[in-house]
Amino acid sequence: MNLLLSIAFVLCWSSGFIGAKLGAGSASAVTILMWRFLPLAVVLMGVALASGTSWRGLTARDVTRQAVVGVLSQSGYLLTVYYAIQLGVSSGTTALIDGVQPLVAGALAGPLLHQCVSRKQWLGLFLGVSGVAIVTAADAAAGTGAAWWAYLIPFLGMLALVAATFVESRSRARVAPTVSLTVHCATSAVVFTALAVGTGAAMPPGELSFWTAITWLVALSTFGGYGLYWLILRRSGVTKVNTLMFLMAPVTAVWGALMFGEPFGPNTALGLAVGLAAVVIVHRGDASVRPSPAN
Repeated sequence: MNLLLSIAFVLCWSSGFIGAKLGAGSASAVTILMWRFLPLAVVLMGVALASGTSWRGLTARDVTRQAVVGVLSQSGYLLTVYYAIQLGVSSGTTALIDGVQPLVAGALAGPLLHQCVSRKQWLGLFLGVSGVAIVTAADAAAGTGAAWWAYLIPFLGMLALVAATFVESRSRARVAPTVSLTVHCATSAVVFTALAVGTGAAMPPGELSFWTAITWLVALSTFGGYGLYWLILRRSGVTKVNTLMFLMAPVTAVWGALMFGEPFGPNTALGLAVGLAAVVIVHRGDASVRPSPAN
């Protein structure tokens, strides 16, 4: 079951980069994000009101923490990803830059969460970074025409997602995935609607490609990728779930090559193989990643 969840997570999370590329040609980043989350938030809030079982026992502090996580992991992360793609950074390259997230999360897991990361897991983490570097170098050599500073934007999103992971992991309250998804999507709907209205970009285009991208993003990225991220995080720990992020870059590169004709050569294939090896090593690590009791 864990293997199937991991495969589904990698495919669904990678689909977000592809969906952003699909919508980039018809609307701005904030327009896409507003219409991705506004209808979804309305539906989820309606479901929450109809069945409030999962919300019982939650305090205002618990909901506020989830709102903070939503701002970091959805609003901050997605805005940087979409903006970078809008500026001309390829979907594969954006995923590649985000691929350094596991090293950052793995390095901080010990001091911040008091978690034990084994030597095999560290080996897997550094091997994964090597795979990301191989694919990044190949993609950068192909050139996309984007300004050099555009490649720095996804780094901000990566840091926001890492921060969200640790904010969630330090919480002692057990929040149901349906509750966290509802709060995160509602928070993102407020943030992106305010940005879209404030910049005069709230009106959606009538093009079919725009609504195809919205449907793609809601079904695969939000319910699939985002929901599975937090589910696997709770089942397997920070290090393992973030090691799966190493696969996003090569998978997105393959997907982008098939759908958009983005460059894919031998070095990209090599990076994919190295990333797969990294995941195997970490998931077979001899020390599971679990919080130690507080002193």
